[in-house]
Amino acid sequence: MILKRLQIKTWIGDPTNCYIVFDENTKETMCIDPAGEVEEIENIIKNVLNGKLKYIYLTHCHSDHIEGVTELKQRCGGKILIHRFDSEGLNNKYINLSDLIDIPEIELEADSRIDDKDLLHLGELEFQVIHTPGHTKGSTSLYCKKEECLFSGDTMFAGTWGRTDLPTSSREEIMDSILNKLLLLPEEAIVYPGHGRPTKIETEKHLYIDLKREF
Repeated sequence: MILKRLQIKTWIGDPTNCYIVFDENTKETMCIDPAGEVEEIENIIKNVLNGKLKYIYLTHCHSDHIEGVTELKQRCGGKILIHRFDSEGLNNKYINLSDLIDIPEIELEADSRIDDKDLLHLGELEFQVIHTPGHTKGSTSLYCKKEECLFSGDTMFAGTWGRTDLPTSSREEIMDSILNKLLLLPEEAIVYPGHGRPTKIETEKHLYIDLKREF
C-alpha cells in the first residue's frame, strides 16, 4: 500500500487531512475526505501514482471534508461513499455547516450508502467500515487489518476527540465509539485522523482510563 497525506487549508483554519490510498498491484486508488486542492489530488492520482480512482470515501458530511468532492469526481471518476446516516447531511447546509461560511451551497449525492462492518476492497487491500457516531450521527472510521492502520475522521485525534457541540453530535456516542470500538483495535495500529498528526491506538488509550469510569 502507498499512502499519501495532503494537508488542505479549509475555512476552520486547521488543515483537513486528505488521504490517498493506492494498491500497487491493481493501481486502484481511494481518496479519503477530499476537502479541496483538487488539481493536486488529481495530479497525484493520475501522474504520480498512475492510479485509477475507485472510491471517494467520506468519513462524515462536514463541509471542511467534502468541499472538493464534486470536482474530484468530475475529474477522476470514482464512487462517492458515506454512511447512510450522514448522506442527508451532504445537501443540508445546517448539518454540513456550509451555512457558516461564504461558499456556494454544496449539492452532493452519494453513489453508495455504507453501513457498519461493510468491507471495501482496493486490489488485495481490505478495509472495514466502523460506524463511530458522536461527531456526527453517521461518522465512520476505516480500518485496514493488513496494514494495521485506521482512518478515524474527526472521531479520534492525537490527544483528544472530535467536537460534540454540532448538529447530530453527541458526547456520549463519541465516547462509546472510542471506548468500545476503536480502543479494541490492535495497540500498534496507526491512527490517521481528519486533522493533526498521526498517532497510535496504544498512545491514546491512557487518555480514556478515567473517562471509562464515567461511561
